[in-house]
Amino acid sequence: MTTPTAPSPASERVVGDVEAFLQEVIGQLAPEPEGPGPGRPRVLPGLCLWAGLLVCVARGFSSQLQLWRLLTQKGLWRWPRFGLSDQAIYNRLARAGTAPLEALFAQVTELLHARLAPFLDRTLAPFAAEVVALDETTLDQVARRLPALRDVRRGDAALLPGKLASLFDVRRQLFRHVQYVDDPQQNEKVAAWDARRRLVPGTLVLADLGYFGFAWFDALTARGCWWVSKLRAKTSFQVIHTFYQQGETFDGLVWLGAHPADRAAHAARLVQFRVGRILYQYLTNVLDPVQLPPRELARLYARRWDIELAFLLVKRHLKLHLLWAAKPVVVRQQVWAVLTIAQIIQALRQEVAGRAQVDPAEVSLALLVQDFPDYAASAQDPVAAFVERGRAARYIRPSTRTRIIAPALPAQIRPCPPDLPLVRTPRYAQRRAAPGYRPPHDRRPDPATVRPVPRQPLLLE
Repeated sequence: MTTPTAPSPASERVVGDVEAFLQEVIGQLAPEPEGPGPGRPRVLPGLCLWAGLLVCVARGFSSQLQLWRLLTQKGLWRWPRFGLSDQAIYNRLARAGTAPLEALFAQVTELLHARLAPFLDRTLAPFAAEVVALDETTLDQVARRLPALRDVRRGDAALLPGKLASLFDVRRQLFRHVQYVDDPQQNEKVAAWDARRRLVPGTLVLADLGYFGFAWFDALTARGCWWVSKLRAKTSFQVIHTFYQQGETFDGLVWLGAHPADRAAHAARLVQFRVGRILYQYLTNVLDPVQLPPRELARLYARRWDIELAFLLVKRHLKLHLLWAAKPVVVRQQVWAVLTIAQIIQALRQEVAGRAQVDPAEVSLALLVQDFPDYAASAQDPVAAFVERGRAARYIRPSTRTRIIAPALPAQIRPCPPDLPLVRTPRYAQRRAAPGYRPPHDRRPDPATVRPVPRQPLLLE
């Protein structure tokens, strides 16, 4: 795979036609070298094979047989029809591995990352370099649809296809990094430690309670990253400073872990308020309530749901719930093909929302997948058509996402004392640690990596 060249002027805009964009990207790649050794040369070029696989996903196909028909009966783009048996294509896929598709996914992501810059939500944690959601989704619940796996017992990890551990760029609505995990029963914290190394300093991480852990929070803080989490039930803590408190509404600094056997190194901020019958409790290492007020904190954490919607696109709308084969390598190929098409569709949605000046959640993903190919086939600009007819055709409709309205930050809050200690010697209990999960070996925080806490007066006008 070659390094992508600069996009042509005609393609500077964000993608308007999925297949046209694929032709542009794949056209920049160098052909795969022929296999070593004597024998009959390959009839089917590697680029055509991968392009066909991606097009099958984009067109909603759901079997390897449809890939064979596309390449041998209908023809794909500029390539001629190939005289190959269906078994020859199956064998080629089984031997090919996933490296070409993984490289193509990375290249598409890089191109879209730059092209979506005009459509970012810059009001979302403007102090952070990036805002990412961290989560996993398993594929084991869909495996039994295959004839070869219908008798697999639930929980039989040896025969299930695994899961995806992902970092999702919330501002761009793109998968930033995806790791295929063979064992669907693996503790999610194992992949999280690998994902942490991919975070640039200044990134803000949104994660659910499955990632809750003192060692994990300290590792993110020591790396110079921000994080937001909900407070797990029965977690002990000690209040060390109160910015504001009225009834059940609270905003202040706490030590996580009130017992010597299990405690975090870095102080965290606890924000608590009640809406109706629900008591919301959030934790973050953004210690300044002016930098991240309670209302923005609640809005920010609610965006963690964006990665769940991205998984919904992958598994339902792009039919990853219908696996094409029982062979592990072909399952992985399908996964990477679906993820690549999902990136392009997410970019289309982001551009539609940007042009229509609405939140991306107001643009229907289901209708985007269903109707975009029709507009592209009729030589229309699909993005312009979606924007123009969006509300009349209900492509754009009010979002049903739940909005949590937190209390506004009061005009007067107690400033943090300048001499208040915010770092201490940690101790991490390993009661919940899974095999392969290791906290940082150096349990004492490195003073060179500890971010200074802002000491400006915390008084609002």
